[in-house]
Amino acid sequence: MPTRAEQFAGLSVAIVTPFKDGAVDIPRLRGQIEFQVAAGVTCICPVGTTGESPTLSHDEHERVIAESVQAAAGRILVMPGTGSNSTAEAVRLTRFAEKAGANAALVVGPYYNRPTQPGLVAHFKALAEATTLPICVYNIPARTGRNIEPETIIRLAELPGIAMVKEATGSMDQASQVLAATDLTVLSGDDSMTLPLLAIGGRGVVSVVGNIVPADMKGLCAAFDRGDLGEARRLHHRLFGLCRDLLGMASNPIPIKAAMAMLGRDSGEIRLPLVPLEAPHADKLCGVLRAYGLPVST
Repeated sequence: MPTRAEQFAGLSVAIVTPFKDGAVDIPRLRGQIEFQVAAGVTCICPVGTTGESPTLSHDEHERVIAESVQAAAGRILVMPGTGSNSTAEAVRLTRFAEKAGANAALVVGPYYNRPTQPGLVAHFKALAEATTLPICVYNIPARTGRNIEPETIIRLAELPGIAMVKEATGSMDQASQVLAATDLTVLSGDDSMTLPLLAIGGRGVVSVVGNIVPADMKGLCAAFDRGDLGEARRLHHRLFGLCRDLLGMASNPIPIKAAMAMLGRDSGEIRLPLVPLEAPHADKLCGVLRAYGLPVST
């Protein structure tokens, strides 16, 4: 059975939002997008968790979406985060993304207010009816406080506008249930779970570590697609340590921004309530990057 949004298969990168002196750094954002274009990624996902969307103003959120679409210039797909715990706000952001020329919308489950499963269906149904963009349901209960149960996702799959799932529950059983019952394109929301998810029918990953090593993560997906399981496993094991050490040090995007600063690709500046990586972790991260073979500059 063909998946509903096959064009999004492969590597999507959840890009950071660069800051300079407290403001969004648009020139650096454009430079980071050029880095991803040169790497040949399938898609970029700005203004998500990694993009610090919770601390962006409404104007900043919209500007980053518009600038990302313009910088991508049709060379790669753009799937910005447009979710909110307010359905009306999610609709507004998604409509803005559509008008700006985005290719899809990444919509996290409503957080903090913890809606019931029927409430989740109503939320995503309202979004699907408000836009023509394909919607990727982002299920990350560790951050939202509410799992979008597989039975709910199966119901959502009946809506033409719901095309994808970013699977970040860590449950292969849940992913398997969705894959067996729908034609949705399922993307891993955890870098280290990419190969296991591909093995049960997933089609790619929305990656954080792709901010620094897109070629390796892209290579893993490509190796699996061509049936080279040995190479896919080799890259999985190579990436696993980096993902574990990088993403396990502190809340995302603190470590990835610190890593990008060490590689000369970002200022490393983040917004409160997030704070910079503590010195012992920063020292360890520097060693992790060097051990991986990356050119640490500081």
